[in-house]
Amino acid sequence: MRTVPAVRRDSNVVDSPLVPDLGSYLLVGAVALAVTFATTPLVGFLARRRGWVYLPSDRTVHQTPLPDIGGLAMYLGFVSAFGVAWFLGDLDVLFDSNSEPIGVIIAATIIFAVGFIDDIREISAPAKVAGTVLAGIVLVRFGVVMFSFRLPFYEGPILLSDDLQPLVTVLWLLGMTSAINLIDGLDGLAAGIVAIGAFAFFVYSQELTDTGLLSIRNIGPLVAIIAVGVCLGFLPHNFNPARIMMGDGGALLLGLLLAVSTSVVGGRADTFSQEFVGQTYFFLAPLVIPLLILGVPIFDMLFAIVRRATGRKSLAVADKGHLHHRLMDLGHGHRRSVVILWTWTALLSGFVLYPTLTGENPTYLPFGIGALGIVLFTVLHPSVRARRRAVGTDGDVDAG
Repeated sequence: MRTVPAVRRDSNVVDSPLVPDLGSYLLVGAVALAVTFATTPLVGFLARRRGWVYLPSDRTVHQTPLPDIGGLAMYLGFVSAFGVAWFLGDLDVLFDSNSEPIGVIIAATIIFAVGFIDDIREISAPAKVAGTVLAGIVLVRFGVVMFSFRLPFYEGPILLSDDLQPLVTVLWLLGMTSAINLIDGLDGLAAGIVAIGAFAFFVYSQELTDTGLLSIRNIGPLVAIIAVGVCLGFLPHNFNPARIMMGDGGALLLGLLLAVSTSVVGGRADTFSQEFVGQTYFFLAPLVIPLLILGVPIFDMLFAIVRRATGRKSLAVADKGHLHHRLMDLGHGHRRSVVILWTWTALLSGFVLYPTLTGENPTYLPFGIGALGIVLFTVLHPSVRARRRAVGTDGDVDAG
């Protein structure tokens, strides 16, 4: 355990100088990784025995039936890691006289159960939304809410009243779960993006804690590192060619973990302390940080909403217009499409973290060059040019 100077903290904080060290968090993340990795094959075996598989269709990229309840292994990893954290001792400051961890466990169980039932029986979209709202209400009941938020370059926090906190919490949860659910279209895509984004947010929240701008009792870093462990444990089984899919149970669980970690950090951090006023990074406002880190799934979700609204289609109807499908249509293979979107997430995460780690206003030129490099690679890769030539040849033949 290490010490930090006393600072103003949120309403759940007591004046304790003890702060969880990095090793304790990494141990919890390792438990999530190990349990998820070890139980995923067992879950896959169970799914095949029970017939809980996802059948190929015209809107999927798989050619064979795959178990689709991988979220069960992820949930087991989450519960195991949370249990270790609870009894570890080094993290007592997060649990003593704090109702939030119980709320996270109950809400995660509810939202996973909703997704799991949908994976094995398929339930309606309104029923899934209702289950997500119920999980959000549980979070509110146990105090897992944001207290305020800041807009970029706007002086002063915008405080949320007791009436608005439940609404904002539920909407934030709905947004995060929808974004992860929609991006889960290729093997390893969602797990990789969440692992990168959650780790970046963990580093960010740790930096805020070290500088005295975030409560040492904030559960955001713990939830973020558990999300990282769960994803890394599942990814070896899920990367192309996948042997199992996370399903809605896994996607909704990851969405909740991200929603919790980002809201309790971004909605409570005091990042506008005068000593940091000269740093451009902090004027982005902490609640904007996760929107940048998770820019790929969030953009894909917004693009899907616009696409389906203009096409007068239901938002619940799946299609092949997502970013990963478009990359494959360009000529990129399954794995390369996934890696391209992982790289975008890593670039956005680096863009956010660099000023935090350097403590100064950096030059953003390297990130601009990196973005340009990804774009050129995406549109000029030999497989893309070959695809264009093939399409052009087919068009000439048809025209003749």
